[in-house]
Amino acid sequence: MSEAGKKVLVMDDEEIVADIAQQMLKYLGYDAIVAGNGEDAVKLYREAYELEDPFDLVIMDLNIPQGMGGMEAVKHVLKIDSEAKVMVSSGYSSDPIMHEYGNYGFCSCIAKPFDLKGLQEAVQAAIH
Repeated sequence: MSEAGKKVLVMDDEEIVADIAQQMLKYLGYDAIVAGNGEDAVKLYREAYELEDPFDLVIMDLNIPQGMGGMEAVKHVLKIDSEAKVMVSSGYSSDPIMHEYGNYGFCSCIAKPFDLKGLQEAVQAAIH
């Protein structure tokens, strides 16, 4: 299945994590954009949505110490677009939100650190 033209927004405050995720997604054929916090991610999502070119998926880090994290940002994205697909990511796989992601507005979850195969499977499942 070709992923050409599919857009993914990655929100993570750790620049190395965001860069690696972006490179992996590009390798897999996605158009990947990064944001360092929830405020920026919501702004980017709103701009794309208003241009009628929304993201096919948003991957949000759950915890952002110096800004809006995924738990709050997903609410804003879903207010913009109730059909938005938002995946939560965290290095804390024991966090209850990772196990009950649907109760918080997320469509799925992925634990960090990402590996290429796991990211590919998670993104394909969330988009399709």
